[in-house]
Amino acid sequence: MEKVRLQKFMAEAGVASRRKSEELIAKGHVRVNGKIVTEMGIKVDHQDKIEVDGMPLEEEKKRYILMYKPRGVISAVTDDKKRKVVTDLLEDVQERVYPIGRLDYDTSGLLLLTNDGEFANHLMHPRYHVEKTYVAKIEGVLTTEEIKKLEGGIKLKGFTTAKAKVKVMSKDKKKNSSIVRITIHEGHNHQVKNMFDAVGHKVEKLARESYGFLTLDGLVSGKYRNLTRQEVAELKKDNK
Repeated sequence: MEKVRLQKFMAEAGVASRRKSEELIAKGHVRVNGKIVTEMGIKVDHQDKIEVDGMPLEEEKKRYILMYKPRGVISAVTDDKKRKVVTDLLEDVQERVYPIGRLDYDTSGLLLLTNDGEFANHLMHPRYHVEKTYVAKIEGVLTTEEIKKLEGGIKLKGFTTAKAKVKVMSKDKKKNSSIVRITIHEGHNHQVKNMFDAVGHKVEKLARESYGFLTLDGLVSGKYRNLTRQEVAELKKDNK
């Protein structure tokens, strides 16, 4: 096997994403052949003895999981406030998986988890344009002009959103609310909420119903399934 950078080796072994692996290295959590390594340039292979926090690094079986994340759960593997995290919902998964991207604490819906760092990096990179569709309950009713603004790109703090697809599903004039489906391919923090805020509508409830071609069909809140080989191959193909 050709030697690769330590952070890439760690990501492929399922320790964490490449970025998180770099943080572990920089903070002195990683030893290579008995010596603490804090530099990113070092290259390793399977003949090297690699330890993370004293635990030998062994290549894990790759896992690819689709979860129906409930509201009130953190998209992380740990939480300093001791709140429930998505990995707490995994009953039969021994591998050290972590979420690809995130959903807000009060947002439900489709979330992917894996221990394949390269796979995660591909899906999270904006140049691959993975479409994510959300259903939002918002205050008020969108006007035609507001829909055009959302679809054409909204100026938010530090960036302008890419083009989106927006469809009003239902309106309730008595309660002054509506249900809207919106599809984006970016993943900035609180992006959907901020987009609606920018046109004067607060999001009351938000759920992600699809990620690329993947949907929540057959799942109830809090449950999950493994992606099929075909689904994984299709996602990887889309990202080449």
